[in-house]
Amino acid sequence: MTAQQHRPDRQALGAAVWALVGIALLPWYAIEDGFWAMKWLFGGYPFTDSQPALFHWLKGDKLWLMPAALIGLAALCASLWRPSDARLGRWLTAFGALGMAYLLAQGFLFGLQGWNAAWLSAWLGESEQRQFGMGCGALLTGVSFLFLLTRGMALRGLVGGDAFIAGSLGLVIALTLLFIGLPLVQMLVLPFKTETGGWSLAPFFERLGDHKIWRLSCLSTGSNCGAAWNTLVLGVVVGFLSTLLGLAFALVLTRTGVRFRGFFKSLSLLPIITPPFVIGLSIILLFGLSGNVTQFVAGQLGLEPTRWVYGFTGVLIAQLLSFTPIAFLVLIGVVEAISPSLEEAAQTLNANAWQTFRTVTWPLMRPGLANAFLLGFIESMADFGNPLVLGGNFNVLSTEIFFSVVGSQNDQSRAAVLAIILLAFTITAFYLQQRWLGRRSYTSVSGKGDGGMHPLLPRRIAVPALLITTLWSLFTVAVYLMIVYGSFVKLWGRDYTLTFKHYITTFAVAFGDFGLRWQGSAWNSFWTTLQIATISAPLTAAIGLITAWLLVRQNFRGKQLFEFGTMMSFAIPGTIIGVSYIIAFNVPPIELTGTAAILVICFVFRNMPVGVRSGIASLSQIDKSLDEASLTLGASSWTTFRRITLPLIRPAILSALVYSFVRSMTAISAVIFLVSAQHDLATSYIIGRVENNEYGVAIAYATVLIVVMLAAIAFFQWLVGSRRLGRRGMPQDSSMLAGGA
Repeated sequence: MTAQQHRPDRQALGAAVWALVGIALLPWYAIEDGFWAMKWLFGGYPFTDSQPALFHWLKGDKLWLMPAALIGLAALCASLWRPSDARLGRWLTAFGALGMAYLLAQGFLFGLQGWNAAWLSAWLGESEQRQFGMGCGALLTGVSFLFLLTRGMALRGLVGGDAFIAGSLGLVIALTLLFIGLPLVQMLVLPFKTETGGWSLAPFFERLGDHKIWRLSCLSTGSNCGAAWNTLVLGVVVGFLSTLLGLAFALVLTRTGVRFRGFFKSLSLLPIITPPFVIGLSIILLFGLSGNVTQFVAGQLGLEPTRWVYGFTGVLIAQLLSFTPIAFLVLIGVVEAISPSLEEAAQTLNANAWQTFRTVTWPLMRPGLANAFLLGFIESMADFGNPLVLGGNFNVLSTEIFFSVVGSQNDQSRAAVLAIILLAFTITAFYLQQRWLGRRSYTSVSGKGDGGMHPLLPRRIAVPALLITTLWSLFTVAVYLMIVYGSFVKLWGRDYTLTFKHYITTFAVAFGDFGLRWQGSAWNSFWTTLQIATISAPLTAAIGLITAWLLVRQNFRGKQLFEFGTMMSFAIPGTIIGVSYIIAFNVPPIELTGTAAILVICFVFRNMPVGVRSGIASLSQIDKSLDEASLTLGASSWTTFRRITLPLIRPAILSALVYSFVRSMTAISAVIFLVSAQHDLATSYIIGRVENNEYGVAIAYATVLIVVMLAAIAFFQWLVGSRRLGRRGMPQDSSMLAGGA
């Protein structure tokens, strides 16, 4: 055995040491006041309820935890002895897998009532001991076992033996299984459960064949179709139109000399930072039965006002306003990343502007177009706020799911069946997207110098694109003027006297003997929301972009299944995610209900797919030779990812940060069941005011949130910076609007 082999494996040694630290020094079970409050350090630690697993054993309590320590000690000894890589890899893989399996098994088999399984009680007898939710010590030990597993697999040759890649892959898979797979399984098994507690296929097929879901009476009569067909048609139309609008904005802002591009870019992002229900209420004020536009048109043309905005048309308009920014955020990075040298080469070969766009630019945008459509399609299917306000008799699956859970039915099994139908639609869309993209290469950023300038759009595209973006921008301005105006109106719809009453009610500040006091009724939810969103945004971006990097840059078995798994949380309606999180994390071993952690986790894994899709779109255009050159020069995978890849995908980083932050500030469906008195959120406060018909207060709060999120977007833009590819700038002369036909 060589001297190199006798040296301890530092990574394995570190993981084993941290596993033992979690067992011997940190509280094993969850603490009521929270770990980071640090009150447990000054309340008799380690001989109180916050004691580590080691001190439980010293008291003769919870001896079933001892095998975890023995596994950690075995891994420590193996790391110190340092046999050959192959043998150490086998041992670490076995120790890591065994440690994780044992922690999960003991957690799920032993709970608040002793043994969770009747057969264990019959075999081992009833136990007087109880086990609560896992705490920081158990978490650290579990993560350490995970990295022992990935280190062992790297030593055995997985992903080229690279520890960083193996660790990243293992961490993302574990998090996906825990926070997407486990709640999903909890939701999927519900339709097969009978009223007596048994299992059968009959309840599932009975609910699946419900006439309200699949009826096609709209094709022959004036009645509505089933919720499934309504959802599918709406999703396809919204996906197509949002992608078209997002592309128009992206092309106008990057391929024309139009002035005020910053203004148009900010305007295109406004809908994504708007709290729920506000856009729907504004559309009702404009186009409802008593809406300003409806009354004006009816008066001018002598027509009878109608409720035309309620139904498919109104929901379509609201969803386009809400989801077009998602397509824009994905597509602007894709359009900017197309190499000007490729377009200049086409023009050198006598291709005109239209031929260059059709044969070079358009094919290179296919990954972005496919991802933008998929995100718009999934967002439309999962949205329930806009259909709830504007749907009328137009039923969609998301609202049916919502009322199945919180309505008088209280039928979670029916909600699960509807969610399965949504998953089937999503799987189909995902498959068709992959078929459309095929195995073609879309690389346009390579290691070669690229100092060219993007050609201007051909007129046949520039003129329609400018017309579309201008009209849509004017419409967006009108919607948001109604929002701002409504926040100053005394009684929206009746008394239009201007007042600051609503802002004073929500955000009043007072100075007294004890200093500054946050007196307004909305401050508690505002600070909580800001804190949760600030924590969630970087975590969402980091996990999403690492996942995208693994999918694009690495090859491993089950990659397509892994990619689909990361999209699952985006495909499931937020209502079902909230309910499934309550079912999965309301009891040991993972007890998170009522904490801030469950809100952060929900936001991270709900919004992660946007970072994944945006990252995939950007990485698909960056030549792998850049990574290979860095690795050839001796840089590690971590260094290559940090210094080469990340600077080139800054648009994707910005997209993930912005989207995750604003969605955390404005989400409602996924967290409506997860908020608590201690951790109330802005959206739950707003929906409460809407239910009480306090529209002025709700809109005033929404207006403040919009201003805050605009400031946050500007901060993220400054923090991330812009990608520099060494290209010449776009001329600002408005006369250079478009190239020749």
